[in-house]
Amino acid sequence: MKVTEQRTELRGMTVDELGKRAHELDDQIFRLRIQNSMGQAEAGHKVRPLRKQIARIRTVMREKGAKG
Repeated sequence: MKVTEQRTELRGMTVDELGKRAHELDDQIFRLRIQNSMGQAEAGHKVRPLRKQIARIRTVMREKGAKG
């Protein structure tokens, strides 16, 4: 999915949905960090795109007037 499509999708969501999505992504990042610390090298490259997605979500939340 392209970034513009992601932004459009995120802007169509409610603040509660965005918060839940950000929380799910935080959990995924936590699990990937644990895997990476245990030596599973394939987990390392997946963290950065998730962090960018969380930043996009928090930006949309700020646009809607909510604090992330």
